[in-house]
Parts: sequence; C-alpha cells; structure tokens
Amino acid sequence: MTEPLPNSPPEVAAPSPEAERFFASAISRMMHFVLILGAVFTAIAAWRYGWILAVGYAAGALMSYFSFRSLNQAVQSLASRIVDSHRAESGFSLIHGFFLRYLLAGAAAYVIFTSSPQAFKGFMFGLCTPVAAMLTEAGVEAYSALRRGY
Repeated sequence: MTEPLPNSPPEVAAPSPEAERFFASAISRMMHFVLILGAVFTAIAAWRYGWILAVGYAAGALMSYFSFRSLNQAVQSLASRIVDSHRAESGFSLIHGFFLRYLLAGAAAYVIFTSSPQAFKGFMFGLCTPVAAMLTEAGVEAYSALRRGY
C-alpha cells in the first residue's frame, strides 16, 4: 500500500452533474430572490412604515435588481472576452455600462433624496436587497449540501 506524501493535498471527488447544475443556477436563483424579497419587504414596509417609505424601498429594490443583473452580464462578457480573444465587444462598452449603472443609481438617489427623506431611507434599504438574497441563497445551498450531500 502506498502512503500519501506528507504535504500532498487531499484527494477531492468530482462533483456530480446534478450538483454542478444546482450550483450553476445560483445567480439566477439570487435574481429571483431579489424580486421576491423586494416584494415581501415592500409589503412589510408599507404595512409598518407607510407607503412613502415602501415606494422608496421598491425603487431601491428594483434599482438593485437591475444593477445586479447588469453586473452579472458585465462579468459574463468580461469572462467571455478573456477566454475568447476574437470577441467583437470592446472594453469601452464594458466600462461604459459599469459607470452608467452607478450614474443612474446616483441620479435616482438624488431625486428621491430631494423629494422625501423618508423615501430616501427606504431607497437606501432597498439597495441592500441583494445582500438578503445572497444570504437566502447561502441558506438554500447549505440546506441542499446537508440534505443531498453535495
């Protein structure tokens, strides 16, 4: 019998195709969670704090959803450009989309801030919705890992 070398890394089993499909769909699940949690938290904010804060929260959640989606597309485009050097998409369009996303978020925040401080508070909380979606996704993945043995 051969013994492993003292400093060799442990052998890791290859993931099953089912596990690869599950983890590959994490981004799309997180985008769905942003929409679902945004709707749930908007309803809770309307019930607890009033419709002005709820409208601000909904605007922030929608802005965060579109920002998350465009960030995902930008990362996919950048990865494709790195892997496939013959791709026609320019680096300028990637940078342009990155700054345009922050410019739109800043403009929306300015308009909401000048119109209603309470709506601005809701908007800022709405921008944090992807964090709640990521925590939800982490819970789903932990449950699946324990339940299915991934």
